[in-house]
Amino acid sequence: MAVLFEHEGVFIHSNEDGEEPDLLVSGFLRLIDKDGETIVEYKPLEDTVDPSNMLCAGALNHTHEKSKWAFTFSVWDLRSITVKEEGSSRLMFRLKEPPTSLPVLHFHQGGSEDFLDCLRRYALITEAPDDETCLLVSTPNRALSQSFENLLDDNNYGLVTKLKNDPYVTTLGGFSKVTNYIFDAFRGPELEQQQRPPEEMADLDILGLGEVIPGLEINQQEEPGFEVITRIDLGARPEVTRRQPLSAEDWAEHQEKGGRMKNVPHLKKIIFKGGLCHAVRKEAWKFLLGYYPWDSTYEERKGLQRRKTDEYFRMKLQWKSVSEEQERKNSRLRDFRSLIEKDVNRTDRTNRFYEGIDNPGLVLLHDILMTYCMYDFDLGYVQGMSDLLSPILYVMENEVDAFWCFVSFMDHMHQNFEEQMQGMKTQLIQLSTLLRLLDLAFWNYLESQDSGYMYFCFRWLLIRFKRELSYPDVLRMWEVMWTGLPCQNFHLLVCCAILDSEKRKIMEENFGFNEILKHINELSMKLDIEEILHKSEAICMQIRSCKDLPHSIIEILGFNTESELPRLEGREFGTLDSPQSPRPTQRQEVFSNGHNGHYREPLQNGCKVTFIS
Repeated sequence: MAVLFEHEGVFIHSNEDGEEPDLLVSGFLRLIDKDGETIVEYKPLEDTVDPSNMLCAGALNHTHEKSKWAFTFSVWDLRSITVKEEGSSRLMFRLKEPPTSLPVLHFHQGGSEDFLDCLRRYALITEAPDDETCLLVSTPNRALSQSFENLLDDNNYGLVTKLKNDPYVTTLGGFSKVTNYIFDAFRGPELEQQQRPPEEMADLDILGLGEVIPGLEINQQEEPGFEVITRIDLGARPEVTRRQPLSAEDWAEHQEKGGRMKNVPHLKKIIFKGGLCHAVRKEAWKFLLGYYPWDSTYEERKGLQRRKTDEYFRMKLQWKSVSEEQERKNSRLRDFRSLIEKDVNRTDRTNRFYEGIDNPGLVLLHDILMTYCMYDFDLGYVQGMSDLLSPILYVMENEVDAFWCFVSFMDHMHQNFEEQMQGMKTQLIQLSTLLRLLDLAFWNYLESQDSGYMYFCFRWLLIRFKRELSYPDVLRMWEVMWTGLPCQNFHLLVCCAILDSEKRKIMEENFGFNEILKHINELSMKLDIEEILHKSEAICMQIRSCKDLPHSIIEILGFNTESELPRLEGREFGTLDSPQSPRPTQRQEVFSNGHNGHYREPLQNGCKVTFIS
């Protein structure tokens, strides 16, 4: 069990109606992750509550007076939250089945917004069109979480084991197999006999789906009587321009005599707008990934490399010196080695750097991944991580530099590979939220085809489009995203841009769930990276120009995060020239899915907000 949020000094007024003298009950509110399920819990401070006396999904037990105010429920069972701001903040939770209102919580000392911000990471929260004080709560079906978390179910052993330990096979090599499991996981008793009509089914032989998959109801029912989606007129999508990759000469111009990088915000904008020429990547990636501090000198970087080299080989020696007898008694290390050896032999073997038998690049790939297991033994190795290392090693051509750059990349990708896969679930929800804002009609179509939670984008998110783009395009995409521009979670807008280009075909040809999955899977190696980056940036500017964005969108894209980074201009790249900025005093590297270093562009062009009833 993990505590996600905790706040003391949350009160219940025993007599809300005011008919009797009011008694204040002080307690603490928690948000808990328990076996992959998000739980809301309230307990009076002086009370240690027996679970049998707690309010569970709507039934309050008054057996003991002291514990009658305690309650707990799953976020999956939450229908709405009413927010009142009269003096202090008040929250009232309303559950789904049976319809139940819990005691009103009073935040006399603040904390309600912090609680809602934390809750937004685990549920989709939208404002009710007819009541601005009511927040509607929507979560992926319980089976979605189980499809990522409870992956040891014997009934689903084949895909379950692979999705947990072998995303390489399930999502990278046999993408359609994920669909099988997700449908099986979602299928309830009442749906077991249902089947999709033949015209909605993809070619099952091509997909590798061995049986007809039943229909699926993903979303929980919302409040009846109105459409819960807020429709926002985002206005016209602006034109954007891109430029040629940053040259070695341009890079050198941004270095001071002692080696410190200067005018870093402007340099990042140039990289975002055009990427890097390959000759610069070996050095520039170390800065973008955070291995080198932007304000370090040549001498400081040499010292850093010496220290990191010693540290790397000490860790490498740890697994190199393990005897066969020791390894026989260490099942985790043995499993890590087995998975790594299997992956290394099938990673990017068509690339000259890794092709052929006994290729030294493969040896380095193996050794770096084994050493990473020593660096982070809790995570160790999960299949698919080799896809993230391969381009880095290809660029660095150095074992130690590649390792530390990979460590920095994994710091930001770690949650994608954790057993609970919370990072993947969060990104799927965020992507669905963004698409619903950008194109409600398309989102509704996907929803009608059981695709509203974007499972077909799983591989895109897991390894950042590594299997969707050609090798040179992967290098370009990654370095652009590593600038942290033009917003937080830019990779989600890349997904939206790709889907925007494909929506017409998907909708006109009336693709069902399997056809959508098949079509998206077949886009691999057919995508135009410049078109995607153009459209992704334009979408960001279009959203940013709106004054009345939902809070969830602001949070996802980090528009509420202030930064010293100057804004991108959409019309003329030449207008980006700016005076030299002060040298940063600490690490300022930013990533597309990070939470620091992002800037906010001043809001422009007011947007009209309308509600659909």
